[in-house]
Amino acid sequence: MIDLYTAPTPNGWKASVTLEELAIPYETHFVNIAKDEQKKPDYLKINPNGRIPAIVDRNADNFAVFESGAIMIYLAEKAGKLLPTDAKGRSRVIQWLMFQMGGVGPMMGQANVFFRYMPEKIQPAIDRYQNESRRLFEVLDGHLADNEWLAGDFSIADIANWCWVRTYRWSGINVEGLPHLARWRDAIKERPACRRGIEVPFVLPNTEDKKAADEFAKDALKIVQR
Repeated sequence: MIDLYTAPTPNGWKASVTLEELAIPYETHFVNIAKDEQKKPDYLKINPNGRIPAIVDRNADNFAVFESGAIMIYLAEKAGKLLPTDAKGRSRVIQWLMFQMGGVGPMMGQANVFFRYMPEKIQPAIDRYQNESRRLFEVLDGHLADNEWLAGDFSIADIANWCWVRTYRWSGINVEGLPHLARWRDAIKERPACRRGIEVPFVLPNTEDKKAADEFAKDALKIVQR
């Protein structure tokens, strides 16, 4: 049994979608980051960085793992799925996983901050992060033109990138003219385990509703300012 400490964010979904795809039993613990629960001493013993997600593997002497990418690798290796065991296949998956962790996630995250959360709209910053996110989407689209999935078979690389790319509207990223990315995005959305995973720890309110979006952004601003 895995204890999953998480919140409804793309990084949190990376862990819950992976658990669902691997059919590993887990118990969800919602960490209310708007109330700084991730900074409490008991949680810092699990994740010294004070972020979500984190897991504790009860079947491995309560072994704790933090950082979403490290969690995905640990779970995939534990289950023997979603990550090849041969050196080249494993490297291909990890390359695209690192692409998300070093590029897509940070760039979209900063786009969120400047486009959605900050009350003062600094247009050069918004342009910088939205344009770089678009460039990274184009990299994905170009690769997916000749590949069904990012690294051979469906893998944790696809999960990691999808959990962020699917939120492009919130980041204000233009996805026009990226048909291969759209095909890939829709294919993952049709996977039942992926749909279940993005509802953990709960379903987010409809952010296309202005009132709900404004409330969500207000809470997010409190978090990024800490």
